[in-house]
Amino acid sequence: MAKLGKRTRAAREAFAGKENLSVEEAVALIKANANAKFDETVEIALNLGVDTRHADQMVRGVVGLPNGTGKDMRVAVFARGPKADEAKEAGADIVGAEDLMESIQGGNIDFDRCIATPDMMPIVGRLGKVLGPRNLMPNPKVGTVTMDVKAAVEAAKGGEVQFKAEKGGVVHAGVGKASFDEAKLIENVKAFISAVAKAKPSGAKGAYMKKIALSSTMGPGVTVNVETAVSE
Repeated sequence: MAKLGKRTRAAREAFAGKENLSVEEAVALIKANANAKFDETVEIALNLGVDTRHADQMVRGVVGLPNGTGKDMRVAVFARGPKADEAKEAGADIVGAEDLMESIQGGNIDFDRCIATPDMMPIVGRLGKVLGPRNLMPNPKVGTVTMDVKAAVEAAKGGEVQFKAEKGGVVHAGVGKASFDEAKLIENVKAFISAVAKAKPSGAKGAYMKKIALSSTMGPGVTVNVETAVSE
């Protein structure tokens, strides 16, 4: 059995016996033990009582975190003409049409968000098998298929986070950096939980939000009290 490092042992000891905490307690614990040599991301995972095989139980949405993610988002936009110019002026990192499609088909996926104008969807549609599994496929339901590319690019760059229930009903996202002030992290976490709660699908039966856990990139996880987190 591999020997645990000093930092890992200390973190496990700090988390031992602690569970079902308030958001405030969980954030404080994670920040105090995020001691990696880089600025760790604070991550949230929610286990939902949904079966994503059924369309009426799919959970997806978007939330603008009040204090951003701390991550430099790279944005790709499918657009032509004036809309392509608008995207570039708004700060998009990659803008194109057929050329961008061919680049992605060639394995170049150097972006975190993909936006498209509606007229580009016949081209983007060919990339479903590539972008879909990565949760990068533009979708009008989360504002990434739009004529207002300026607003979409600025939202993505400003800390907007998309979420989608994976197989097993798990929603996972980064909600800030360990270097953030506790108050800012707490505000981000609560905003994310609220957005997922509001996205409850019509087909969900029984307990919707079953478990919430917070962790840092390199640290242990800790469970959060669902009832208090959702009511706040």
